[in-house]
Amino acid sequence: MRAVVLQHETHEGLGLLERPLVEAGFTLTKRFRGVEHKDLEAELLVVLGGSMSVWAVDQHPFLRDELALLVERVANGRPVLGVCLGAQLLATAAGAQVSAGKNGLELGVAPVRWTKQALEDPVIKGVPQRSVVAHWHEDTWSAVPNATLLASTDRYTQQAFRLGDSFGLQFHPELTAEAYDAWLTRDLELLTLYEKDVEELRAGLPKLQAAQAENELLLERLAHHFARVARPGSAIHAS
Repeated sequence: MRAVVLQHETHEGLGLLERPLVEAGFTLTKRFRGVEHKDLEAELLVVLGGSMSVWAVDQHPFLRDELALLVERVANGRPVLGVCLGAQLLATAAGAQVSAGKNGLELGVAPVRWTKQALEDPVIKGVPQRSVVAHWHEDTWSAVPNATLLASTDRYTQQAFRLGDSFGLQFHPELTAEAYDAWLTRDLELLTLYEKDVEELRAGLPKLQAAQAENELLLERLAHHFARVARPGSAIHAS
């Protein structure tokens, strides 16, 4: 089974998601800011985060190619996992409107609330009603046509959705506390411009570390789900 991974930033990789995908039987094909036509037929497409906005196709032409690929995969029912920007691209491909969030930048370690539908979903159920995760996003999307809302926060309603066999996550369950700390260090000047207290943000890192096992379980469940979709009748079961 082949999982094509679309990466937009050198520092934003699969993180904690890589091991579950490999253990579920996927061979990873990683691409940086580009796609190939054969990616349409891959058993799984994983679209990671990035600093750019969905609509910035003139500055970042590769986004236009990714959107075209996603539109085709959605139309054909081919599974996608979108994280942050990837979720926004998936939402756009499915007919939602992505825009700058009216409530500003959502940044830091904080919980998401899973919806009743999420807690009844065979892939999600078994996780706590709230999951502590890393956030770093400002754009959001309207309700995704034909999708199920899975998670929300006080700042933004649209935090996760399921569309057929595909999932979109606005937050970053793949990030370890160490990786998130590296992001904070890397973008220190930008955060200062946003008038964010980096030390205050770092105070949340122990909570992210404590939640890592729960986030790894979520990622394992997702990886097993995509493996079952690729191999109907498989004996793989979520933990």
